[in-house]
Amino acid sequence: MTPAQLRAYVAVVRMGSVKQAAAQLDVSESAVSLHIAQLRKEFGDKLFSRTAVGLAFTPGGLRLASRASELLGLQDRTVVEVTAAARGRRMLRVAACSLFAELAAPGLIKLFTRRAADLDVELSVRDAGSFETLLLTRAVDIAIGPQPPVVDPAITCRPVMNYRLVTVVGPDHPLAGVRASAAQLREQTWLLGPSATTQLGAVPAMLRRLAVPEDRQQIFQSHAAALGEAKRGKGVAPALAFTVAPEVRSGDLLLLAGPHTPVEDGWHSLLLSSSGTPSAAAELSRFASTSRAIQAMMRGAGVSMGHFKPAVHVTLWS
Repeated sequence: MTPAQLRAYVAVVRMGSVKQAAAQLDVSESAVSLHIAQLRKEFGDKLFSRTAVGLAFTPGGLRLASRASELLGLQDRTVVEVTAAARGRRMLRVAACSLFAELAAPGLIKLFTRRAADLDVELSVRDAGSFETLLLTRAVDIAIGPQPPVVDPAITCRPVMNYRLVTVVGPDHPLAGVRASAAQLREQTWLLGPSATTQLGAVPAMLRRLAVPEDRQQIFQSHAAALGEAKRGKGVAPALAFTVAPEVRSGDLLLLAGPHTPVEDGWHSLLLSSSGTPSAAAELSRFASTSRAIQAMMRGAGVSMGHFKPAVHVTLWS
């Protein structure tokens, strides 16, 4: 059983056909078929068969799909760790939702890396819905974001920080100083950061609750950019209360009152419960909920590039 065989099998499972798997891996269909045939021979199991509606997997085929993803994730992690160790460094791979990555991660990572001079942190912005898969396949060591509705028994979920989601407008906006109704809010232009494009989290939940039409939603490359437009009176923007407190005090932004806000929510850390979890991940999970860490996240301190590698997406499939 080789990594090439496992990658071919996982690609078939993921894409649903040998042809699409070959295109994804940039190899010939015969090469993928050969790898699958070798696996079938080694395990004495057909693994899957073609049906009119796609592929049907045997119990052994399903088990192999799960194990293959985990083994390939371990391989990728080993490459990263060995490379880092050769430089006398440790690597901690953190996945985070866009809201946490932009507004809280910099301060947390700066303070945390001060505790370990040999530690590098690689942060990737991910959809919180993929956290479980990323952890189980060992593509990342720890994930931080909204609490999932259901937590896999193999994953430990710990609260990190509670926050308050508010809605703000510029001082010249028509709703400034008005107690807005849900109907009024649905008619406004909503200025949103990347967190609005996901399913989990306080921002998409607010949009669903208010039934804001998609054609009233403008998505910006960052939450800061959305707030910048709100200051100019271009629309309504959801924001974390602690991030807009200075602008509210100065009068550059005004809080919107109404039945929709404020919303209390929080971030959680997720990591594998097994003993194979890197010690740095477990330490970060514990440290993130301390008062010092919360203060650092709320201050949003900058991070030394020697320790922090932002906007790096580590995936099993690249």
